[in-house]
Amino acid sequence: MSPRMQFRGPARQRGAIGLMAALTLTLALGFMLLVVDTGRLYLEQRKLQRIADVAVLEAVTRNGDCLVPAATAATYAQASATRNGYDAADSMTLNTTCGTLQTGANNLRTFLADAGKKDAVRVIVTHTVQTSVAAGIYALMGPGPVSLTTQLTATAVSAPAVLPPLAMLTIGSTALLVDSSQSAALNLLLGQMLGGSLNLSVAGWQGLVDTQISLLGYLNQLAIDAHVTAGDYTTLLSKNIALTQLLDSAITVLQAGGTSTSLAVSGLTGLKVAAGSTSLVLGQLLQLQTGTVSSALNTNLQVFQLVEAFIQLANSQNAAVANIPLSIPGLVNGGVKVKVIQPPQLSAIGNPALVTGQLNDPNRIYVRTAQVRTVLSLNLPVLSGISGLASAITSNALVSGLTDTLNNLLHLNLAGTLSSLLCTLTGSCDKTDLKILPTPTIDISLEVAAADSHVTAYTCVSDATKTLTTQTNTSLVKLKVGKIDTANAFSSSADVSVQPLALIDVGKVSCVFGFCNQSTRVPFYGGGLGVKVDTSVASTQSNHVYNQPPEIKQPPLVYSLGTQGIVNSLKSTLGGIQVEAYKPTGSSLLGDLLVVAAGTLNGVQSTLGVAIQGLLSPLVDPILDSLLANLGITLNTVDVGANLSCKPPGRPSLVI
Repeated sequence: MSPRMQFRGPARQRGAIGLMAALTLTLALGFMLLVVDTGRLYLEQRKLQRIADVAVLEAVTRNGDCLVPAATAATYAQASATRNGYDAADSMTLNTTCGTLQTGANNLRTFLADAGKKDAVRVIVTHTVQTSVAAGIYALMGPGPVSLTTQLTATAVSAPAVLPPLAMLTIGSTALLVDSSQSAALNLLLGQMLGGSLNLSVAGWQGLVDTQISLLGYLNQLAIDAHVTAGDYTTLLSKNIALTQLLDSAITVLQAGGTSTSLAVSGLTGLKVAAGSTSLVLGQLLQLQTGTVSSALNTNLQVFQLVEAFIQLANSQNAAVANIPLSIPGLVNGGVKVKVIQPPQLSAIGNPALVTGQLNDPNRIYVRTAQVRTVLSLNLPVLSGISGLASAITSNALVSGLTDTLNNLLHLNLAGTLSSLLCTLTGSCDKTDLKILPTPTIDISLEVAAADSHVTAYTCVSDATKTLTTQTNTSLVKLKVGKIDTANAFSSSADVSVQPLALIDVGKVSCVFGFCNQSTRVPFYGGGLGVKVDTSVASTQSNHVYNQPPEIKQPPLVYSLGTQGIVNSLKSTLGGIQVEAYKPTGSSLLGDLLVVAAGTLNGVQSTLGVAIQGLLSPLVDPILDSLLANLGITLNTVDVGANLSCKPPGRPSLVI
C-alpha cells in the first residue's frame, strides 16, 4: 500500500465526524428551542390556572352571587385575579358564572350555569400569547392560514363544603352612641371593676362600639399568642389566659384591618393600663359546641361587647368592688357598690340538630347576661323634719294601740294592776319613751340574676321557610331594703342578709312622781318601729320563633322580650314600704315582728311610708337604666339575637 493511501482514510473520517457534530448540535438546539418554547407555554398556562383557581375560591369564600345588579361573585373574582397578575390590557379576559353541580351516571361532575343559584361558581380566564415554534411549523404544513398567536384557557369551578346546619345566639344590648357623660360613667364603673382606673376618651369608647372583630381571626391569632395548636379551639377556650394577652391579640387583629380600626385599637390600648394580672378562661364567655368546624366561627362580634364581657368575667374572679357616687336631688353622700357575681356568656354557636332543648344538655346553644349585685347606701333627710310625722306618732291610734301593746309586753301597764298601785304609793314608775331617730342610713340591695336563652328547635326545609325556636328566661330580681353589712354583701355563694332599719326607738325611762329622768333611758328596750323589705320578683319564661333568621356572619335578627312588669313590680315594692313594729328585746337590736291591731300604724304609714317612697322610688330608673345598662343589662327588655345557616358555607374547594 502506498503512503498516499495510508492517510486518505483518517482524513475522510475527520470530515464525517465534523458533519455529525454539526447535525447533532443543530438537533440539540432544535430540542432546546422546543423545550424553552413549550416551557414558556406551560408556565403561561400554569399562571393562568392559578389566577382562575384563586379567583373562584375567593368568590365562593366571600359568598358571592350572580344576581344583578350587584353580581358580587364577578366583583370578588375580578379583584382576586387582579391581585394575582390578571391584566385586561395584556389580552386577558375573565368570565364568572354561578350555577350548580350535577353528577352524571359516569360519576363525573358537570357544571350547570344558573345565575339564580350559587351552589357553585365557575371562573374562565383566557390569555392570548405568541404561537409556539412547533405550532407554527405545524400550521405551515397545513392548508389554513398561519396564526402568530394562541389563546390559552384556564377553567376552575369551586363549591363550598357541605356542612351541618349552624345556629348562633347572642344576648345583651349595648349603647349605640357614647357621649361625654356616658364616657365618664364607663371609665368609673369598668375601671373600678378591674381594680384600677380608666381614662378612655369618648372617641375611644365609641370606636369600641362601632368596630366589629372577626371571631375566627381573633381565635386564630390568640392561639398563636398563647402557644396553642392551630385549630385546637377546645384547648384554647379552656386555657387560662392573661387579660392583657386577650387585649393584645385583639389589637393585633384590628391593626391588620387597617386604619379604620384605629379608634378601637386606641381604646383597647387604654384598657390594658387597668387590666392588671387577671387571667381568664375564654370558654366562660364563648361557647363552641364540641365538634363544630372552624368555619362556624367565621362571624363577627362587637368589640365593646367582647371587652365588656372580659371585664365582667375578671370582676367575678377578683375582689374589686366598684364604688360609684350617686347624685340624686334630696339625697346626700349616696353611693352604690357593684359586683359581678356570675359572668355573662355572650355568644354560643353549634349544630341545632344536636340539641335536646334541655338546659343540662351538653350540646346546648345557650347564652346569658351577667348576674350583678348592687348595694346602695343612702343618707335620708332627718326624719323629725317630715311634716306630720310627730303628730302621727303621738296620735291616739298609735298611743292606744302600739304603746298599750308594748306596755303589756314590758309589764308596764299602769291601769288596774299591782304595779299601778305601787307606782301610786311610791311614785316610782317605768314608762315607755318614743324617740324619732335622726338621719338614718338606709341600704338597698338589688340583685339581678342572669337572663338566659337557649335553642329548643329549628326547621331547615328551605332558606325561605327556615325557623329557629328559643326559650328565654327573664331575670329574677331580689330586692332588700334595710340595714346591710356591705363588707359581707358580695359573696358569690351566700345570700345578702338584711336587718330592719330602726326608725322609731321605743325606750324605757324611770319616773318618780311624774318626773322622768332621761339619763335612765334604756334605748330600744321596748323594741320600736323599723323598715325592712326582703322580696323577689319571680322570673318569667317566653318561647319565641325566629322566622328566616339571617345567615351566620350577617347581623342577627334580634328579639326584644319586654319585661316592664319587673320594673313596675320593683317600683310598687318600693312604693309599698311598710312601717313595722318589733317586739321588745331589751337591747339595741330590733326583735321579731310584733302583731298589733289592724290600723294601729296607719297614721305613721301614711306619713313616714309616703316620705320614704318619694325618696326611694326615683332610684329605680337611674340605677336600672344607667348603671346596669353600662354592663349590658336592662330589666326593661332582654335582647336575644339569632342566626341560622341551613347550608353554612364551609371551606371552599375546587371541584372541577
